[in-house]
Amino acid sequence: MERYKEEFIRFMLECEVLKFGDFVTKSGRKTPFFVNTGYYRTGAQLKRLGQFYAKAIAGRFGTDFDVLFGPAYKGIPLTVATTIALAEEYGADIRYCSNRKEVKDHGDKGILLGGPVGDGDKVVIIEDVTTAGTSIRETLPIIKAQGKTEIVGMCVSVDRQERGTGERSALSEISEEHGFPTCAIVTMREVTDYLTKAGEDGKTVIDDRLKAAIDAYYEEYGAGF
Repeated sequence: MERYKEEFIRFMLECEVLKFGDFVTKSGRKTPFFVNTGYYRTGAQLKRLGQFYAKAIAGRFGTDFDVLFGPAYKGIPLTVATTIALAEEYGADIRYCSNRKEVKDHGDKGILLGGPVGDGDKVVIIEDVTTAGTSIRETLPIIKAQGKTEIVGMCVSVDRQERGTGERSALSEISEEHGFPTCAIVTMREVTDYLTKAGEDGKTVIDDRLKAAIDAYYEEYGAGF
């Protein structure tokens, strides 16, 4: 596994973004782990997060695109942090854009926040975590309504590697259904493999009991794990 992926896994733990226990996802699945990007709360954390996203995006899609689009609400800070990192690390001046939950009818009117999206624009979508693909199916019509755009791809922080509406993973379904590639900074397989190994203190984050719970979860919901 690439070093930056290992660093990102430790970073999620440090920020308490990656947690283990009993949770329920947006899609209603009971899960022994949860990824909540809302716990990136400081300037330093957001700067590092943007750098991780920028590395994954540049490595998978390059930087020849116009707009980085993040669905409201969590996508808003993700787009800002990552466009700053793309400018600083790669010299790419990308517009950030997000949608509003409600259309604004005064001042800066409309449903979009940030840079405009229009005909001919190449767009990369940035998400926090995709479990069943529900959020992206709400996002795409908003982007398409802005004009003849090209979706270059989509990047998430963690690929949970779970089934979407069918037997394939949510990211695979999105790619096949909408015709653009997807990527993640890390997959849950990479997270699990890394955290079952003993750390510098000789302890593991994922012990046998937790590993069994994760394995059972993927027996029921897994795809490509």
